[in-house]
Amino acid sequence: MTPTRHYRFIDRLLIEANHALATVFAPAQAARANPASAVAEVELDATEQRHAAGLMRINHTGEICAQALYMGQAAVARDESTRTQLLHAAQEETDHLAWCAQRLDELDSHPSVFNPLWYAGSHAIGVLAGLRGDGWNLGFVVETERQVEAHLAEHLHTLPAGDARSRAIVEVMKADEARHADNALNAGARTLPTPIPQAMAAVSKLMKLIAYRI
Repeated sequence: MTPTRHYRFIDRLLIEANHALATVFAPAQAARANPASAVAEVELDATEQRHAAGLMRINHTGEICAQALYMGQAAVARDESTRTQLLHAAQEETDHLAWCAQRLDELDSHPSVFNPLWYAGSHAIGVLAGLRGDGWNLGFVVETERQVEAHLAEHLHTLPAGDARSRAIVEVMKADEARHADNALNAGARTLPTPIPQAMAAVSKLMKLIAYRI
């Protein structure tokens, strides 16, 4: 049996910094096949392509934020099972990040220029959530994933009708987010006080407004 490795504070800091740089600036590597790989591309007009790109840029930024949140929460999780669950979810979010980046490239678009700021802010929020204890930590996961699931459902309604490739990606993302929320709930998540979900929704709305355009 391999003994658990204990990292010094500086080691953890370097690991977090490396993950941040890799997430924001390096191409994400998916462990699963892109759900759109077997879906034929359909030519979109300029307006449809711009709208689809805006929505997929929001989703890409959302996955940047998810990576930061999970890493921040995992860094201060008190229970090893909680940390393992967070890191496993983060790996699936890496798949989402890669798929969204690929779709943005296909749509001749680009990620949000503000992704470094979104990562930094989300990581700080994740650490603060984790410091409250694992029950609150998991409660934050539930609320985050439920809100993401809701906006992905909205995207499925507003994506151009012919954009089956984006839709295939969003459908799998939505199913994954729902499962992450259910897993956190079953692991003992606590219900967050009402002002916190409201504040999270307000920040998410701001992020979506900016990421759609820039």
